[in-house]
Amino acid sequence: MVSIPRITSRGNNSAHPGKDLKAPPSQLIERCMVFIDGLPQPGPYDQHSALVAVREHNATIGPGEPKAFMWLSLGQPTEQQMTDIADGYGVHELIVEDAVSAHQRPKLERYDDQLFMVIRSVFYKEHESVVDAKEIIQTGELQMIISPEFIITVRHGPSPMKTIKQRIEHEVSTDPETFIVGPMAIAWFIADSLVDEYLRISTELSGDVDELESEVFSPDKRFDIEQIYMLKREILEMRHAIDPLAIALRLLIQNNKDVVDKEIRSYYRDVLDHELIAADQIASYDERLSSLLDAGVAMISLQQNADMRQISALVGMAAVPTMIAGIYGMNFDNMPELHTQYGYFVVLFVMAAITVGVYWAFKRNHWL
Repeated sequence: MVSIPRITSRGNNSAHPGKDLKAPPSQLIERCMVFIDGLPQPGPYDQHSALVAVREHNATIGPGEPKAFMWLSLGQPTEQQMTDIADGYGVHELIVEDAVSAHQRPKLERYDDQLFMVIRSVFYKEHESVVDAKEIIQTGELQMIISPEFIITVRHGPSPMKTIKQRIEHEVSTDPETFIVGPMAIAWFIADSLVDEYLRISTELSGDVDELESEVFSPDKRFDIEQIYMLKREILEMRHAIDPLAIALRLLIQNNKDVVDKEIRSYYRDVLDHELIAADQIASYDERLSSLLDAGVAMISLQQNADMRQISALVGMAAVPTMIAGIYGMNFDNMPELHTQYGYFVVLFVMAAITVGVYWAFKRNHWL
């Protein structure tokens, strides 16, 4: 079993909630919510007042009572912006370095009581036909900083956060007890939404692979083998985005039982199951495309051989008349056939007869 190193966090900022918190640009903060007893509070809150409200509430509750927590969603922060927020929340400096760096593989790291998790978002670009498509898969990145009091999500690139927020609001109205477990419930909703999208996209890609197979084996169409390479490239991009997530989810479930409550752990297992299904489907599409690529190359080779046979047959048909014409085109004085009355017509007839005979022979052997 792989262990996650626990690194002692820097400083002692957590003792003074929001003390050093500087106000970032308004467009940086995409969402700021406070949850008490599983219910979102009306607010409005900013990154300072939300943390203060959470810690003030938690200071008044007794042992065993559900703690308040907050969710802060950030959009593509700069290093300085992330550092300012991290100083107020006591976020480890190594998390800050990763949080401002996009294009990371899905992973899970632990620093004391804080978890840092990276999940890739995948988007499917609609198109009329895969044969004409230039790009199908687009990826983004969502990073989560999870502690007992807060969850900070950092978005890089496109993200379905609007849809996730709507889903959370719906779940809160129907089953608020889900969020009593704390920030790990928000993290589960985000992971579950992204993995569900993996499954939906894998279904769409299945149709694209089927369409390419029809194009390759259609007798009436000539396909472009570059489209197979294009779709393989898009599927490879998706595999890079989702395959490493299985390791991160296993580490979260197996190695962090002290921060992942038993009530929510089974939900993460369900996310892991769905992720493995999506990864297996995408891997099978990659294998199908590899086989399709081999078949396409073989068909192109066969077509080239057929073209070469046709060219050779045409050259063979032209060779005999050319040879006869070449013989009678030589400048010899003693060529009796040149002086016969019907010699010219006889030569033409012989040339035509041989050409027809050669054509019939090639046709019978399917060279023409």
